[in-house]
Amino acid sequence: MELTKGEYARMVDNVTPGSKLLRDCAGAFLGGGMICTIGQLITDLYTLTGFSQKDVACLTSVTLIFLGTLLTFFGAYDNIAKYAGAGTLVPITGFANAVASPAMEFKTEGYVPGTGTGMFAIAGPVIAYGTAASALYGIILLITG
Repeated sequence: MELTKGEYARMVDNVTPGSKLLRDCAGAFLGGGMICTIGQLITDLYTLTGFSQKDVACLTSVTLIFLGTLLTFFGAYDNIAKYAGAGTLVPITGFANAVASPAMEFKTEGYVPGTGTGMFAIAGPVIAYGTAASALYGIILLITG
């Protein structure tokens, strides 16, 4: 059976699911916003305890990384990501999930070849390019001073 381009395009259109762009954008906005709101609440709680602003920033980051890793460990982060989509990728919790998830997946292969290399499967390029970009920006700042 020989199909024309038009017939093939109609067949593809019939089986292709509709776009859920609006729903996905709303979920990402609300999910990412909720994560950031939780981060702000943690910051406010640490501020009330009398820590310096520098310590509060560090403690908030560590707490969010811990919570992201903990949610990944219990499988809850993937369930949140089903609804929040890209909203779970951007905050620091998304980075914690990107490191913890492959590490857990490859732990059966041993600590060094499995967990050690697996945890950087997704996060490795981000770390490499982030480090290179920060070095480049530092050099530019040093020169333009």
